[in-house]
Amino acid sequence: MAIRPSGSGRALRTLLAALVVASVAVPLAGAVRPAAVPAPAPAALAPLTAATPAALDARYRAARDGIRAAERMATGHGDRRRAAALRAMAAPERHFLSFDGRDGGRTAEAVGDLAHADRIAVLVPGADTSLDKYGRFRAGAEALQREMGPRSAVVAWLGYPTPPTGSAGSLTTGRADRAAPRLDAFVRELGSARPGARISVLCHSYGSVVCARAAPRLRADTLVLYGSPGTGAHDVGRLHTRAAVWAGRASGDWVADVPHLRLPLLVGTVGFGTDPVSEVFGARVFDAGPGGHSDYLKPGSVPLRNIALIASGQTPTEERRHA
Repeated sequence: MAIRPSGSGRALRTLLAALVVASVAVPLAGAVRPAAVPAPAPAALAPLTAATPAALDARYRAARDGIRAAERMATGHGDRRRAAALRAMAAPERHFLSFDGRDGGRTAEAVGDLAHADRIAVLVPGADTSLDKYGRFRAGAEALQREMGPRSAVVAWLGYPTPPTGSAGSLTTGRADRAAPRLDAFVRELGSARPGARISVLCHSYGSVVCARAAPRLRADTLVLYGSPGTGAHDVGRLHTRAAVWAGRASGDWVADVPHLRLPLLVGTVGFGTDPVSEVFGARVFDAGPGGHSDYLKPGSVPLRNIALIASGQTPTEERRHA
């Protein structure tokens, strides 16, 4: 919902204060962005039309070649940390469907046997996810795949340059608008390669804004929004999706304190509107337990179990009390 001048003064002041913080945070974050490490442009890849073992192996080899080229460039640049991370990514047991080391990194890594999976979950990350902070993102994908069990695969899709937390980019839909067509194209390609597989798109934090922008075209059976600051849509109906929409928020997640408002400014609209776990939004709300903003895919946790059930087409523990 948009704020009018006569709206809540307290909420408006809170949001404006966030903008002031962002104006300070942006130049500081820019000074340390992982985009400073150079990487070569990736080789063009033909669309993946069939997820056969042979076709996937060819795609994985091509991505591995790109990762090794990026490692050599990072080594030449003198960034040992990035080079070490890339060496780990190039290991034979890692399976990247795509890799681009530029601008913080854009990747899609498959965890599990994608060639035989009949349940596929695509993870869409939020702010501050990059090659330099990739380990936690991948760990969540591994935990989810283990929880989903045999004949499942999880794809960790880092398909866009995520905004820094607290930056102006994390308060607007700009990066999500640019990321949405990429997510749509990737899910379409995945669906064409694995026809008949159940595909769920799982969207964390700012990633839920990306998913909402892609939702009208997204060929997914289920959308799961967790730790979401809002989507930019007033309710599920305005997502214009045929997918079942679930939402969850842990009781210890700081994102609950984010004002769920949209503020039109001269340079654009700030904020993401309705709380996705509120009754007015209209999503099915699952129990996300007592954890924090980064704990949703923590092994053994309540939200991991429930997200795995949703992605598998089963019914999770639902939270009856709306926020």
